[in-house]
Amino acid sequence: MSSVRNVKRVLKSQPTMEGAGVRLKRAFTYQRVPELDPFLLMDDFGSDNPDDYIKGFPWHPHRGIETISYMLDGEIEHGDSMGNSGVIRAGGIQWMTAGSGIIHQEMPHGAPAGKMHGFQLWANLPAANKMMHPRYQDIVAEQVPVVALDNGVTIKVLCGEVNGVKGPVKDIVIDPQYLDVTIPAGVTYTHPTQAGYTVFAYIIAGSGAFEPAQSGKSPAVPGIETVVIYGDGDQVEIKAGVDGARFLLLSGKPIREPVAWYGPIVMNTREELATAFEEYQNGTFLKHAKGTSQG
Repeated sequence: MSSVRNVKRVLKSQPTMEGAGVRLKRAFTYQRVPELDPFLLMDDFGSDNPDDYIKGFPWHPHRGIETISYMLDGEIEHGDSMGNSGVIRAGGIQWMTAGSGIIHQEMPHGAPAGKMHGFQLWANLPAANKMMHPRYQDIVAEQVPVVALDNGVTIKVLCGEVNGVKGPVKDIVIDPQYLDVTIPAGVTYTHPTQAGYTVFAYIIAGSGAFEPAQSGKSPAVPGIETVVIYGDGDQVEIKAGVDGARFLLLSGKPIREPVAWYGPIVMNTREELATAFEEYQNGTFLKHAKGTSQG
């Protein structure tokens, strides 16, 4: 028998500043570990004013995690310690596995009218994979399949599978699903989820009831820039409001390991963190040779 997930918690994103002076909205961060395990952090960066984002995210290290960038408008130019460089454009996604360590930069550029909008998600790696070789999966908009249902619902499948359609990002340790879902006004969409996995939604536009109505309890009806954290179950049910709803729907297999986190590095123990920063200071942080990225 199917069990519909109920909403466990609703969070409103909070304005903050990151990088060299990028104004963004932080959907969640370390306060939600382990509630959102394996996900660590999510930022929503969007503005029509280049002064809010143009200084970008200059060179910085990562180890022990994966960083996932998804763009709606504008683009991000990136480069790294392996000699890779490129541009993440509107509709594209980059899934970067930092693994044993990488140093990179991400510099945003707006669309012709100046608009910039994108998201960065951090996902944890289990201890057995924290020191894996760094790699990228760079996906352009044309590679992302769109599933269109008879009721008008459309789903961009970035990672995972919907109705037999698989997303282009593959072979990720935490078995994630990353969907960009749009529901017309008043329409209900039911989506299957893996029981025992962490599931959350982040609302981009409109609003909706993110759980079915229950006796004695009104359903959660959050609006834009809000995180909906679900309890367990094997499906979610969302009914769009009068303006429809667009949201990111994510799920992943919990790691259930200790988390030691400082800045851009996430390990399992404080000793591993200390080693990582010591290596960064003495020049032994990188465990790969230039030009050895494996995808």
